[in-house]
Amino acid sequence: MNRVVHPIEEESYRRLRARLDTSHLPPLTRAVVERVIHSAADLEYAADLVADEADLVAAHAALRAGAPVVVDVEMVAAGITRRETVCRLRDAESRPGLTRSAHAIRLAHEQVGPGALWVIGNAPTALEELLTLDAAPALVIGLPVGFVGAAESKAALRASGLPAVSNVSEKGGSAVAAAALNALLYHPTSEETP
Repeated sequence: MNRVVHPIEEESYRRLRARLDTSHLPPLTRAVVERVIHSAADLEYAADLVADEADLVAAHAALRAGAPVVVDVEMVAAGITRRETVCRLRDAESRPGLTRSAHAIRLAHEQVGPGALWVIGNAPTALEELLTLDAAPALVIGLPVGFVGAAESKAALRASGLPAVSNVSEKGGSAVAAAALNALLYHPTSEETP
C-alpha cells in the first residue's frame, strides 16, 4: 500500500514521540496507540488503551484477506480512508428495548456474518448489542464515548474474551475508533517492508 505521509503528519508524530516513548510497544500495538493519540492529541490514551498484539496481527491479516469492516455510524466510516465499510444505521429503527444503533448492528451482522472487523466509536448500545450476537469477529474496536454506558460496555467487551481494542475510560469517539482501524490499514505487511 503506497501511502504518502504529509509533512504535517510527520511533524506531529515527531512531536508525539518526543513527548512519549512508545518504542517498547510491539509494532501493531504501537501503530494503534500512536495513531489514536495522534487523532485526539491526547497522550493519556497510552495508558488507557487495551490491545493485544496477537489479536492485532490476526486482524491485520484478516484486513489484508478482505474481511468486511462494519461501523456503527457514518462518522466512523468517514474517517476510514482505505476501505469500504458497512453501516446500517440509516436502515435501522428504534423500538422499545432496542436503540436504533443496536438495531443497525443486528442488520449489519445479518449482512456480513462472521469474521468481520467491527469499529464502534459512538454508541455504547451498539457495542452492547454486538456482544449479544454470535458475530465471531476478527476484531472489535470498541471505543464508544459517553458518560452513560461507554466505560461499562468497553469493560464488557474486555470480559467477553473477543479479540478487541478498547479503552478503560469514558472517552473515545468516532475519530479515535477510525484511527485505530486506520493504523492497521496503514501498517505494512512483511512483504511491503523495505
